[in-house]
Amino acid sequence: MRYQFLLDTYETECIKVVSVWSFFHDADLPTRPHPTDTRGRSVVEQMTHQCISEDNWFKNFFAIDVSAPPLPAARSRAGFIQQYWQDSRKRLDALRSKDDAFWQHDVIFFDAPRSRAWIMVRRVAHTAHHRGQQMAMLRMLNREIHSNYGPTADTGDKVVYAYPDFESLLKKLES
Repeated sequence: MRYQFLLDTYETECIKVVSVWSFFHDADLPTRPHPTDTRGRSVVEQMTHQCISEDNWFKNFFAIDVSAPPLPAARSRAGFIQQYWQDSRKRLDALRSKDDAFWQHDVIFFDAPRSRAWIMVRRVAHTAHHRGQQMAMLRMLNREIHSNYGPTADTGDKVVYAYPDFESLLKKLES
């Protein structure tokens, strides 16, 4: 498929999201970039936004409904990680069945017709933007930041991903 790179990119973006989320503690969830400025989302508000936004985009622009509430019953770090991961897996599975015509098809993106391929690029950019905000929050909390697209100040000149796969991340959460 011509658009396989979009699926590959979405898949790696999803592991990056939950990897960043895993470095927060439950006590961090109400933390904002500045405690008195409500314009900056708290950690839990960012997680909530990611889950609801992605659910809405996939329903409205890709006609993919995972038939699950976008938010976890338990509003904990582990709850958000597990819910987001389960839902993103379902979305990815649905995308794997789509052909090139699906990606080339125009749908209304807020106020303009755009191809689904274009919209997916925007989805990834949107996710990366918010992940960057959360990585800045981790930095403010004096936490480690692993590689995202390449080396970070924490990893020196090496690319070091926090987890090789979701199962390893899940084991870490459970320990």
